Amino acid sequence: MTVSLDQLDAFVAAAEQGSFSAAARHLRKAQSAVSLLVSSLEDDIGVKLFSRATRNPTLTEAGRRLLPEARLILDRREHLIGVARSFEEHVETRLAVAVDEFYPEPAIGALFAAFARRFPHVELELLFPSTRDVAGLVLEGKVDLGVMWREDDLPPTLGFHTIGWVPLLLVCGRNHPLADGAVTWEELRRHRQIMVAKRSDGAETHRLRVAAEVWWVESHWVILQILHRGIGWALIPAHILGNSPLATELATPPLQFDEGAHPVALELIWNKQRPAGPAAKWLREQFAALEIRIDDGEGVSKGPDIFTVL
Repeated sequence: MTVSLDQLDAFVAAAEQGSFSAAARHLRKAQSAVSLLVSSLEDDIGVKLFSRATRNPTLTEAGRRLLPEARLILDRREHLIGVARSFEEHVETRLAVAVDEFYPEPAIGALFAAFARRFPHVELELLFPSTRDVAGLVLEGKVDLGVMWREDDLPPTLGFHTIGWVPLLLVCGRNHPLADGAVTWEELRRHRQIMVAKRSDGAETHRLRVAAEVWWVESHWVILQILHRGIGWALIPAHILGNSPLATELATPPLQFDEGAHPVALELIWNKQRPAGPAAKWLREQFAALEIRIDDGEGVSKGPDIFTVL
């Protein structure tokens, strides 16, 4: 049994266009050629695909069943052509990106939807590491791009670009001692702080530390569950709190020694010693174009990192 792509093209076109003449116009072939291709396909597979009892052919039961299979084969043909074209244009076959939880999820969705349209044949691995440092993954060559909060001691082999600022909120349970009224610096120091854990133990790991007593947890989402139990306080990215079902059950008291949102700088990083292909370059540009900013209620603004404020 032999089935050609031309036969499948004619079958799908006739089914979608409603007639052999319309399929012929769609494929820019003679009507007789389309009719012959469909008839030869029916002979080769041993079943009738169309009933010709009426003026316009209608799909038989076998035709309705085989139509999605034919479409799938034709789609894979287009996929093969696209992958081959990507090789010709030196587009990467695979790209890995590591993104810190600090980067807002809605922005990730929009960005990678655009990536899928621009590079439909690039295999993507999107990581959200909580136990491994983003910079370490980039250095080791396990990911091509990383998004992380700002570090002052990045290795010289890493390139970086600040892509935005994420506001942090002081969050605690409604029954926590800090929940009522403005909070002083000394009060923060006296109560247990819940922090995001990193396996690397550099200075950056402790940069947010304020309190004498700290619990380390590898997920902001789990931290919110702990805060809900009144165990401590934490500095939580505003978008994570806003997307949590616990948001209305937690308190966000103001700080007495400062006003407004406390932004953490986000940086895009890459290994300068590894050449970037078209997909990685495009993604780097788009991360920069979709710069995350803080809306302070009076417009879009940027501000200093909380660590310099505190």
